Amino acid sequence: MARTKTVNDVNLAGKRVFVRVDFNVPFDEKGNVSDDTRVVESLPTIKHLLAQGAKVILASHLGRPKGKRDPKQSLKPVAAVLAKYLTVPIAFADDCIGGSAEAAVAALKNGEVLLLENVRFYAEEEKNDPVFAKKLAQLADVFVNDAFGSAHRAHASTAGIADHLPSKVAGFLMQKELAFLGEKTANPVHPFCVILGGAKVSDKIKVIDTLLDKADSMIIGGAMAYTFALAAGKKVGKSLTEPDKVYLAESAIAKAKARGVKLLLPVDNLITDKLDFANAQVGETKVVEGDIPDGWEGVDIGPKSIELFNAEIAKAKTILWNGPMGVFEIKACAQGTFAMAKAIAENTGSISIIGGGDSVKAMKKSGHAAKVSFISTGGGASLEFLEGKILPGVACLEVI
Repeated sequence: MARTKTVNDVNLAGKRVFVRVDFNVPFDEKGNVSDDTRVVESLPTIKHLLAQGAKVILASHLGRPKGKRDPKQSLKPVAAVLAKYLTVPIAFADDCIGGSAEAAVAALKNGEVLLLENVRFYAEEEKNDPVFAKKLAQLADVFVNDAFGSAHRAHASTAGIADHLPSKVAGFLMQKELAFLGEKTANPVHPFCVILGGAKVSDKIKVIDTLLDKADSMIIGGAMAYTFALAAGKKVGKSLTEPDKVYLAESAIAKAKARGVKLLLPVDNLITDKLDFANAQVGETKVVEGDIPDGWEGVDIGPKSIELFNAEIAKAKTILWNGPMGVFEIKACAQGTFAMAKAIAENTGSISIIGGGDSVKAMKKSGHAAKVSFISTGGGASLEFLEGKILPGVACLEVI
């Protein structure tokens, strides 16, 4: 597999470097950044560029302004957050193209940072408009993509800009994502255990199919386990299922058997007679084995399933987790998901990869995030990459 060029492979001293970062951060009700994890994750690349004496131009999207300027989705507050972590001033341009952006870039000295305004204030960004992409490119000499979470989207600032610049390389965060989600799952240290959860089999079937070619064991949890239960002829009450996708579960079961992959499904479930997700409440709960009665629905794996899954995780040398085991946002239904987080963290002899989305939230909420090898910043991007899809934001970069 060809290696993507990174910032380590090019001399960037004195160059204007356009860095696509992922500063799509959450805000609280007072308009303050409530979680700066994505800013922190961009720091190694930014600091490396500053140490080289580059002129660093940062670009990102924030929210979904639908191509219109929206003060509530301005990146200006993020500049103040970034300033806390760097010893150089952070300039902010109130646009990402045009006169004000060009003037702000022209004023940059070597070893200084400029943050551009939200690229999605222009509808041309998401349309990957070549004229808009060229305007972005005119600000720089080099393109660095460090926004893996947006790499599955062919947008102007993630892919189109690369058509107009001679040098385009990956940042350190992008490099790390490609190494863990790519190389370490394509050629895993065995035994390789894959843990998949979430709501829909249809969302994960391509990942299941791809990883069944590489895994030694696969654990299925979350609501999609109830579609697998239907495939096994079990009753699931009013649990969330995809009855029209039972054939997908059946094909996965058949493939696992044919390839000798150990496929582990829940042997017991926590069920409830009432789920009120909006208010984070459940009615009466109980643990059952086998069929789920009418009028009840599964909301988590049960204690015997936890014990079974923990034992499999403990034997693994490579672990990939994508998707919760239940409705972990509600405390009463979170035990299975947090048990997986704990089991993964306690297997200190393994390479552990948390593959984006709700799994990342669950791992952080569990308090075990510091003990795993890698936590992906990509939700949809990590899923598509694990499926084996070519990501536009990666395909546009130079390779060695």
